[in-house]
Formats: sequence, C-alpha cells, structure tokens
Amino acid sequence: MTSGNGVGLALAGGVVEGGFYEVGVLCALAEAVDGLDLTRLDVYVGVSAGALVASMLANGVDARTLAAAIVGRSGDPTLDVHPDAFLTPAWGELADRLLRLPGIAARAARRVLAAPRDALGWGLVAELGTAVPTALFDGRGIERFVAAALAHDGRTNRFGDLRTRLRIAAVRLDTAELATFGAPGLDHVPISRAVQASTALPGLFCPVEIDGEHYIDGVARRTLNASLGLEEGATLLLCVNPIVPVRLTSSRDGRRSLADYGLPLVMSQTFRTVIHSRMDTAFRGYARSHPDADLVLIEPEMEENALFFSNIFSFANRRGVCELAYASTRRHLLREFDRLAPVFARHDLTLRRDVLEDPRRALFSAEGTVAPLGLGPSGLLGSAAAV
Repeated sequence: MTSGNGVGLALAGGVVEGGFYEVGVLCALAEAVDGLDLTRLDVYVGVSAGALVASMLANGVDARTLAAAIVGRSGDPTLDVHPDAFLTPAWGELADRLLRLPGIAARAARRVLAAPRDALGWGLVAELGTAVPTALFDGRGIERFVAAALAHDGRTNRFGDLRTRLRIAAVRLDTAELATFGAPGLDHVPISRAVQASTALPGLFCPVEIDGEHYIDGVARRTLNASLGLEEGATLLLCVNPIVPVRLTSSRDGRRSLADYGLPLVMSQTFRTVIHSRMDTAFRGYARSHPDADLVLIEPEMEENALFFSNIFSFANRRGVCELAYASTRRHLLREFDRLAPVFARHDLTLRRDVLEDPRRALFSAEGTVAPLGLGPSGLLGSAAAV
C-alpha cells in the first residue's frame, strides 16, 4: 500500500556512481524526515541508474538495505552488487560488426575509386565508422541482476503487480521520442527490461531492442523526468540529481583549469553543464505548470569536486560515494532547514533538526556495515569526503 499523501520520488542518472550517490541521499532523507517511508510513495520516476534504484524502492527494498547491498552486505544474495554482473562485454555486438567488416571495407574501397578526393576525408571515416561497435557492454547483466532481485522475497518484475506507480524513462533511438515504461501501452514490458533500456548509455551499453524498437538511456531526452511524477499527481516530489558541473577555483584546490586534464574532463564538464542547464529550465517551467506542487531537489554542490574527478564508471568508490552523499545531504537539509521544514510540514512530514545536528551519525560503521539507525563513527565522514 502507498502512503496516499501525494509524495513522489524522481531519480536521475549518473551512470554507476550516480546510483550510489542516490542511495546515500535517500538514506539521509529517510532518517531525517519523520513520516517518510520511501518504500510506500505514490509514484516513482527513474531514469538510467535512477531507474534501477526506483525499481527496488517500489518493490519495498528500503534505502538502508540498498546501501548494504552496494557494499555486498545486505544478507540477500540477489540484491548484493557485484561489478562483474553489470559489466558484461558486448561480445555479440563485436561479432556482428566483425561479420559486417568485409562489406564495409568493399563499400569504402568503391567510394575511394569513384571519388578519390572526396572519399579520403571525413566521408571515408564515416563509412568505416559503421564497423565500430555501438558500445563496450551489452547491458544484459543489468537486466539479469534486476530480474533475479525482483523474483525474490515477494517482489515483482511486473509493473501491473506493484502496489504503486513506477515510471521508467528511456528514449526511442530512431525517433528521439521519450518512452515511459510502466505507463499504459508500455506496462507489459518487464521492469528489468525497462531498466536495461533506461540505462543504455550510448558508448557504454548497447541500445536495447524491445518489440522491434531500439531504446537508449533516458537522460538523452530529459535529466530527471520530474514532469512524469507531477503528471501522476504528486504534490510533493523529491528529486535527486547526481549530474552537476564542477565549479573549480584555483585558490581552493590548486588546479589551474579543466583544460589541463584533456578531452575527457572537458567533455564531462560540457555534458554536465548542458544536462544541468536543461534541468534548471524545466524546473522553472514546473513552477508555472504545477504551482500547487512542491519540488525538493537534492544534488551535489558544484564545489564538491571529489565526485567530478572520480570515475563515474567505477565500483571501487561505492562505499565512499554513498557516505559522501549521505553526509552532504544532511548538511544541505540542515543549512536549508528553515526553508524546507515548512515544505515537508505541508505534506504531514517532519524534518528533524535534532537528527541533522547529531554528530554521531554516519551511514557505515567502522567495519563497513550499515550503521544501525545511522549511528557510526564521525571520522568516516572525513574519509568519505576524500573519495
């Protein structure tokens, strides 16, 4: 059963690390807001990594269990995260491209012979580019992981069997249209398959074919897809977005410029800036289109550059990223307490200052397990910030 108070949750992407960040944020929220049960919300919206997290919450797996699963200590083997289960090489895609190679080479040769001056430029590069695999991994490991987790302990892999509404966003590759799995018309697709489609980040995971159409990561179209939650009637929508650009200041960290780090970080900053700007524009629109709804957005501070400089595809930092998100969310809620407490109160929820001011609280214990009731050694907060 849902809470029935109109509270919803929208989770953005952020690849592997983004999902870890979201779990840390959710642990902090669940602990600090009395009356908030993140497994009994009225609507869940997930895109990319957020789709996986949302699918678990909608099935009754709470945030603290997810945090324990991230470090492999949930006590449920179907939930525990293992990197090799997610990163399955796209051998089939590679084999398919190799089989196409002779035909591609023949077409390229004919092009060179027909128009040598034109073909020996970008035209030839484009022709040969069709031999390049679409991604490094096939995403089937993600689908298998989610399917196995949802087949256990009373959970379900069917949208129609949920006691709440779950919406998973992806993009139709060939038309660039938004697809909402779980909504009428796409509610027959298994949740695990929808998650695979929503996490199919181009270049990393192969496009996913469902009913003859190919789908890619939903972030390609929208960042948070908060509108899906508002359209489902959410009057309080909790939004978590891990994707923010960095604000680098030489006086603070001694780094001169992102340009010194080469193309990958320049592209990362560009991508994050576009994504974040798009989300800001959408949020201004929500204030006009849904004036009676409250949106609470939680995301990293732009100055928190530890997240920016870490590897978003890495599983090695999972505990540190969770703890960092947990600690930074607590600081944010405390800093914005006077603004946010009345927002939560309008929905019969209580933001607790005493919990936020308790210095003993940490997500993980010294042994690496999830600390009971969030109580743990405060020294872990410092170590997490160095991730």
